[in-house]
Amino acid sequence: MPGPLHGLRILDLTSVVLGPFATMTLGDLGADIVKIEAPEGDMLRGIGPGRNPGMGPMHLAYNRNKRSIVLDLKQPDGRDALLKLVEGADAVLHNMRPQAMAALRLTYDDLRAVKPDIVYCGAYGYGAKGPYASRPAFDDVIQSVSGLSHLMGLTGDGPRYAPTVLADKTSGLTLVYATLAGLIHKLRTGEGQFIEVPMFETMVAFTMSEHLWGRSFVPPLGGTGYDRVLAPERRPNRTSDGWVALMPYSTENWDDFFRFAGREDLVGEPRFATIGSRTEHIRELYAIKADVSQRHTTQEWLDYCAAHSIPAAQVNTLDDLFDDPHLKAVDFFHPVEHPSEGPILNLGIPVRFTASPGDVRRQAPRLGEHSQALLREAGLSEEEIAGLLARRVAIQG
Repeated sequence: MPGPLHGLRILDLTSVVLGPFATMTLGDLGADIVKIEAPEGDMLRGIGPGRNPGMGPMHLAYNRNKRSIVLDLKQPDGRDALLKLVEGADAVLHNMRPQAMAALRLTYDDLRAVKPDIVYCGAYGYGAKGPYASRPAFDDVIQSVSGLSHLMGLTGDGPRYAPTVLADKTSGLTLVYATLAGLIHKLRTGEGQFIEVPMFETMVAFTMSEHLWGRSFVPPLGGTGYDRVLAPERRPNRTSDGWVALMPYSTENWDDFFRFAGREDLVGEPRFATIGSRTEHIRELYAIKADVSQRHTTQEWLDYCAAHSIPAAQVNTLDDLFDDPHLKAVDFFHPVEHPSEGPILNLGIPVRFTASPGDVRRQAPRLGEHSQALLREAGLSEEEIAGLLARRVAIQG
């Protein structure tokens, strides 16, 4: 069965992580993703180990379900070829600064001149109306300017970055829902539109939704920062033989936890009797949890918590995930044969549809692997295609 986005074509002018993560997600759900690359290719291709040049692990992870065409958009013929592709597309996604797209004459106005109902999504560092609009931005920069790296430092030894490309992927997911909303509007009204997804504003909204805290009110009823998640003691707890994530949440959870921990004296304790009082005394509570967690083994905690509906989990390493019984049961990591790279591991699609499931129809493409086929689909003649290839305006991989 085709995925829910089957029949939609999206032109992908994005690179690195933010955009490719978004377009991969849309491709997993059935959209036809056409990845348009410069002659040097997406820089993500060259990161990490690989069997062949330009086919590194991050490219394989973020660019499945796509076809690759190489076009030199700085050349008039390359731009013209792109506009031919736009005529058959439903949406165009890019993550270049607006000034760069203007220099290429590939703004929303340029594209809607050839495709009036195009959904045009730009994802970049900062909103075009603000004073930061011209600044370049990558994940680390946005983690810092959005306050996230400062938050990370409040529970440790100074500002630091999350050990995953959090700003890129969060903004990528925002780009996914923004694109889908634009496409729904187009399907209902026949009208295209320009959509902007700035990383800075996206991450401030993401971070401040809980950390606005006392400044939710005017005048403020306190400072910023959600106390529970900022407590330095908020971390997995050491057991008698390892580590465990213990997350009693309701009052009943905490009372059951105290009983198993041998602290019946804390059942009904006013400091910990309600979620409000627990939040007020969260550092004391987490310090107690850290102390008593060592009275039992990891498995004893997991068994007890399961029996009493207390949220808890083992602390997996990245390598542990490959043997996790749940991930095995849902076939999350599964080996496939890549046409050029041989055996590789695919990550599963995390969402499930009963009537129109997504799937992996194509593995990540070689640079320019589909250039000729896509130019034919756009209506170019064999002579025109041969000319583009001869002048290296287009490259066939």
